[in-house]
Amino acid sequence: MGSTAKSNILVVGFGGIGTITAYNLEAGGLATVTGVLRSNYDRVNEHGFKIWSCDHGNIPSWKPSIISRNVPDVQAESLPPYDYVVVCTKNLPDIPPTVEEIIRPAITPGYTVIVLVQNGLNIEKPMFAAFPSNIVISGISRMSSAELKPGQIFHQDHDILIIGAFRNPNLKLETELKAAKHFTELYNASGKATGQYAEDVLFMRWRKLVYNASYNSLCAITGMDTSKLRLSGTAVHELLLPVMLEVKSIARAAGVQLAPDQEDASLNGDAIDAYFRPSMQQDIEKGNFMEMEIIVGECVREAQRLGVPAPTLSFIYSLLKVLQFKTKVKRNMVTLPPMKDYGAGDILAMLKDTASQT
Repeated sequence: MGSTAKSNILVVGFGGIGTITAYNLEAGGLATVTGVLRSNYDRVNEHGFKIWSCDHGNIPSWKPSIISRNVPDVQAESLPPYDYVVVCTKNLPDIPPTVEEIIRPAITPGYTVIVLVQNGLNIEKPMFAAFPSNIVISGISRMSSAELKPGQIFHQDHDILIIGAFRNPNLKLETELKAAKHFTELYNASGKATGQYAEDVLFMRWRKLVYNASYNSLCAITGMDTSKLRLSGTAVHELLLPVMLEVKSIARAAGVQLAPDQEDASLNGDAIDAYFRPSMQQDIEKGNFMEMEIIVGECVREAQRLGVPAPTLSFIYSLLKVLQFKTKVKRNMVTLPPMKDYGAGDILAMLKDTASQT
């Protein structure tokens, strides 16, 4: 990765977050982006993305330097290796294919740096197992950006990306830190976004989980946004705060000391009149799968591993698993036994026949 040549970057996932991430990387002039688009490919290929951005202004039509329907196979297609593969998809380990399966064709062993701009805990572990010789970087996005409809992006608050290296025990720490700092430079090059370098990746991820494991989950389960949930009267002290305090206790047992008032900061993270709908709530409303495993499931498994009681979080996890199963049923991913009528069908037929004769 020379200082004069542009970095060759593949971005996978072009929803609200992925599109602004890719746009910002190219806007800095230090990167050439190849974008992997799925459902919005045809629209973007013909018209480009129409972007309304608080950082970059109104962009009537933009698309990455190269776009593709599928993740390029570097070896089979004899392509130059990617310096970075930036993953902005949802992380759904319980719904195949997994992230590592999706990006595998684009990864050059020992060379490509994998950047996970995703929520959750322990998301680096499958990467280390699949790509033991590759650096993996954490990206925690703190912007709000959504794809209103295919190819139309609305980005409404400043793009902050917290960047740091996950610790791969197979690699030298200084090499990992250097790659994370270089990616931070690439992200800051546009002068429009904020790439915030942070070495303590686990601290940053546990801190965000205090909010995500509580609000994201409970808004999805109840169907209420963050404001209505707080205004309901009972949710704060009976649901939100218990989950937040349990997450803090699990983090502490894992060696991560969060701020004494972290639950207060997370509880008031959204203005009371914002009526914000977290991503898991939006997913369940759209009939999409939720990132419940990496946000809540991993917390519960860490609690079990460390012997930390987490009754409220465990109950919420059970409810989320049922909701995820419901989505699988709607998408015909589950084979259910045929329904028996236990004679009810015959009775209904007899009643209909009797009614027709009168």
